[in-house]
Amino acid sequence: MKKVIFILMAVIPLIGLCQNPLFIPDTLSGASINLSLQNGQVEFYPGFTTNTIGYNQDILGKTIILEKGNEVTLNVTNNLSEATTSHWHGLHVSSENDGGPHSIIEAGQTWSPSFTVLDHAATYWYHPHLHEHTEEQVTRGATGFIIVRDDEEAQLNLPRTYGLDDFPIAIQSKAFDTNKQLFWNTAADDVIMCNGTLDAYLDAPAQVIRLRLLNGSTERVYNLGFQNNLNFHQIASDGGLLNTPVSLTRLILAPGERAEILLDLSTQQGQSIDLMSFASELSNGIYGAANPSAMPMGSIVGYNDNPLNGNDFAILQINVEASTSNPITDIPAVLINNETFLESDANTTRNLLFQPAQMGPNGMLNGPFEINGQIFDMEVINFEIPLNNTEIWELTNQTAIAHPFHIHDVQFYILNIDGNPPPANMQGRKDVVLVPPMSGTVRFITLFEDFDDEDTPYMYHCHMLSHEDEGMMGQFIVVDNNTTNINELQGNSILIYPNPVANIIHLQGLLPSTIELYNTSGQLLEKRESAGNNEQFNLAEYASGIYYFNIISSEKNNSYKVVKY
Repeated sequence: MKKVIFILMAVIPLIGLCQNPLFIPDTLSGASINLSLQNGQVEFYPGFTTNTIGYNQDILGKTIILEKGNEVTLNVTNNLSEATTSHWHGLHVSSENDGGPHSIIEAGQTWSPSFTVLDHAATYWYHPHLHEHTEEQVTRGATGFIIVRDDEEAQLNLPRTYGLDDFPIAIQSKAFDTNKQLFWNTAADDVIMCNGTLDAYLDAPAQVIRLRLLNGSTERVYNLGFQNNLNFHQIASDGGLLNTPVSLTRLILAPGERAEILLDLSTQQGQSIDLMSFASELSNGIYGAANPSAMPMGSIVGYNDNPLNGNDFAILQINVEASTSNPITDIPAVLINNETFLESDANTTRNLLFQPAQMGPNGMLNGPFEINGQIFDMEVINFEIPLNNTEIWELTNQTAIAHPFHIHDVQFYILNIDGNPPPANMQGRKDVVLVPPMSGTVRFITLFEDFDDEDTPYMYHCHMLSHEDEGMMGQFIVVDNNTTNINELQGNSILIYPNPVANIIHLQGLLPSTIELYNTSGQLLEKRESAGNNEQFNLAEYASGIYYFNIISSEKNNSYKVVKY
């Protein structure tokens, strides 16, 4: 009898640990790739069918494999009953091919962007970017990987056999209602999925394996590591390989970020190891920590009831099996040589200020949030960036929660975070960075070297998708000032720049008009009559804050918000 009891106790935990094999999406490659965004159904829970969407399948999307230097056409057919877009997150493509909120694919239509792959070898991803519906469509399942390969990466002795020693891992937290249907705009995201799989396990060989990690969650930040603090090496960030592998036991990954890591399982055959999120170690002010607010007061409705918040939890169980016939067994000492931009070469510094639309503990944490005093407007171009400009962007977060900032078009290099150099694993090419709360700052440098377009803008935004959908987003165009007349570009509308401004602000495209400058208290600060096309004001004597230009002409009376820093 004792022997029987011992066997039962040993078997029961194994059943609980090994429920569902990790889904590894099939791949698509070639000069022409067809994607169909379609409705699907998945039985995540016995007896329940969950409605989902996916690309070419019920949930998630096929993994797209691209070669740097090759031409590719991506034919995206929208087989949903609603509009969508398809954004190639992290890829350096023209704004008309980028798939932002202006490139709408109506139900039943096909969008076919074509471009040359210019990106470095790395892990990218694709997802919808329809304004006010991004969170919904991503939550329902529209997420896919993009893997770019190049000659430089091919020379390295790295795992790269897809699905054998090189694995895509999309980590997402989801919320299910009582009928096991997905829902969003909630803090009840208490279910962890890997590649659309609940309670996932991966059978991996006893050798060096490569995990391509994507935080595809709408809001949650993960503090990744392995059981027993097993060491691993990060080899790539969002947009490319690092100079050398970086040895880690923890890796913070914010929504939208990717990281490639090498895990040496050579001595682990027959064992099981959990990929974990050590959320108990996250600082307050990060979504996923014990308190998402960096202030003593305030919270998110339902946040404290979510068992994932502030607690350590397993994400993926890795079962270590026999090695392959030709295993990778070593971690390379060096990778590539990233050529960063010099601060001394910067043409411009742009300041972006994150603030709540309404002050107070609730607004500081829950939003909606503004960038430079503005909620996103599809009709407003926030920045015009001269072609070939090297720029420093300084992000200041005056809210109580950390925001993952993402910029389209370019990869950047982080200069400092809260005045300190970035850690070694964040010194490569990036397109997402987590900006600390309560006056936290990030400074990065980048180059806008091509793809000028006066018609279609690029986006920058918070990659917490609820924040993005509520308007924490702006847009810019890259302008070749040698060929473009600025008034033609604006269609004879009034152009006010720079905004935000330190001292001199320019107004262009004026009709004969009266110009009034007000502060937020409604106090008239300056007034002048203008008969010409251009005017400039010196705001140096005014304190930092928000001001309004009221421009009155015979044809119209408009008010324009500007930010003085």
